[in-house]
Amino acid sequence: MTQKDIKLFTPTTVVLLVIMAAGGLAALYRVFFGLGASTHLSNIWPWGLWISFDVLGGVALAAGGFVIAGTVYLLNWKKYKPIVRPAILNAFFGYALAATSITLDIGVPWRIWHPVVMWQVNSIMFIVAIHVVLYTTTLATESSPLIFEKLNMPRALHFVEKIMVGIVLFGVLLSTLHQSSLGAVFLIAPTKVSPLWYSSRLPYMFLVSAVMLALSMVSFETILSSRVFKHEPPRDILLGLARGSLVVTGFYLVLKLWDLITGPGIGYALNGSLVSNMYLLEMILGIILPFVLLLMNNVRTRLNGIFFVNVLVIIGTVLNRLNVGIVSMAEYNGRMGYDYFPSWMEFLVTMAMIAFAILGFKISVKYLNVLKLEH
Repeated sequence: MTQKDIKLFTPTTVVLLVIMAAGGLAALYRVFFGLGASTHLSNIWPWGLWISFDVLGGVALAAGGFVIAGTVYLLNWKKYKPIVRPAILNAFFGYALAATSITLDIGVPWRIWHPVVMWQVNSIMFIVAIHVVLYTTTLATESSPLIFEKLNMPRALHFVEKIMVGIVLFGVLLSTLHQSSLGAVFLIAPTKVSPLWYSSRLPYMFLVSAVMLALSMVSFETILSSRVFKHEPPRDILLGLARGSLVVTGFYLVLKLWDLITGPGIGYALNGSLVSNMYLLEMILGIILPFVLLLMNNVRTRLNGIFFVNVLVIIGTVLNRLNVGIVSMAEYNGRMGYDYFPSWMEFLVTMAMIAFAILGFKISVKYLNVLKLEH
């Protein structure tokens, strides 16, 4: 398939536009009428779906940008260069949506710019905020060659490509800090977060799981785009990503088990409560089952098998972020007589953001040289 063959106005596009319009109206309602009127958040449950899924999950899903860019430009593994552009572009969409979610989630959205000029270097929240600003800008710079090529600006393109190694190095440093700092945020609530997730190693858990997810997410996107846009999938690259996933997943599994054994103990994870069951679901779906499957040569070397493992890792890691952000506090807040389930507006805004990212990627592939399809 060439770029000219890609059709924008399809039934899928119409559905995405409807979801985006509905979610946009819900977002406007939140801006004008406040969090209390549009969400089920409260002083007891200040963070819900928008932080746990859109920010924690979205940033983790965007980790492919720094992992693949670092692999290509810093480690000089040119084998993975064909997938660096879509990986960076998807990371840009992920961070842009995370920034939007943070804007909607704070009490007064139009004060979102305050951390840029009102520095509080002792606050982990400031670190998170400034990392989002800096890395979103970095991803935009890394993606700018797509625009410069389209606008036929060879000088600007040459300049960015000349400094790309420095840009990527800065982006990798930012991402390493940011992925871990999102986990560090929850260290300020030791009495609220369940012992199944609370640990001094939580920042490292977030970082390692983000790298694990990055490999699976990039692989998932590569296979899916090859089917949607009908081009040959880079089999050698996908097999390499699968081997990397096996190593990182195994390492993450060891970390999680060590944290459980030296922390609350295995018995705590088997007590039959909602919290323990959600923990087991996260472990089985997102870590244990993918690791076992990747050990099998007939799974690790077949695209359908790799794709299935990718889906498991994506679901499991996103579930981990939801568990840390929401489920881990259920027991503490439940004892105080409070519960939380997202409102329909929270779901709608989140769906609109996902729809925006999907449609944005499709438009980019149509008009920019993201996948290097024939014109």
